Amino acid sequence: MKKISGLLLIAAFLSGPAGAADIDVEKAKEIYGPCAACHGQFGAGGKRGEYPRIAGQHARYTYEQLKNFQSQHRLNLPMFPYTKERELPDEDMKLVAEWLATVELPTQMPTFKGDEDALTRLNMVEKVMIVPRAEGDIEAGGKVYQEHCGGCHGRQGKGRGLFPMLAGQYTSYLQKQIDAYLRAERPHEEEVVQDGILYQLKPDDIRNILAYLTTLQNTD
Repeated sequence: MKKISGLLLIAAFLSGPAGAADIDVEKAKEIYGPCAACHGQFGAGGKRGEYPRIAGQHARYTYEQLKNFQSQHRLNLPMFPYTKERELPDEDMKLVAEWLATVELPTQMPTFKGDEDALTRLNMVEKVMIVPRAEGDIEAGGKVYQEHCGGCHGRQGKGRGLFPMLAGQYTSYLQKQIDAYLRAERPHEEEVVQDGILYQLKPDDIRNILAYLTTLQNTD
């Protein structure tokens, strides 16, 4: 019965993300609590690239990565204790992934109306996430990205399904993950689809792509 329930849960999840109104936000925030120590109160990640932005990331992708951490298909020693089944069952993974997908991080400083208290203003400012412009040839990076990456990660870098959102992610984190893929330290199942495109790109291509991605964070 437990196995059948788990299969039904996964099937319902893969059929599409829940609407914001269907999410138990308070429970999701409670589950997310321990995650905030590394990923930040609003899921913005670490500015030095040590932790990824997970706010706004596709629910299906986040869920699959949590499962990969749990099974150690994707090795990450700090994440393993948090994703053990007794700590984070499937239902909780699904819920927190769906909630995180609804969290929006503005890319411009807020305009205050004048009736906010100090804490509200502080939170409004803290929630702003602006990725610094990275060095590189933006035009060249855009051409390479659209030719080789846009088909899976979206023309605006927003991703889809199991392909993660790249726009709005800190450049240093993206570079760190690319390096991990190239060293075969992180599995990249999608390489089969793209015929191993990461291994064909030159360092300048990657540098230019990362510069290009920083120009996409303000797109709607």
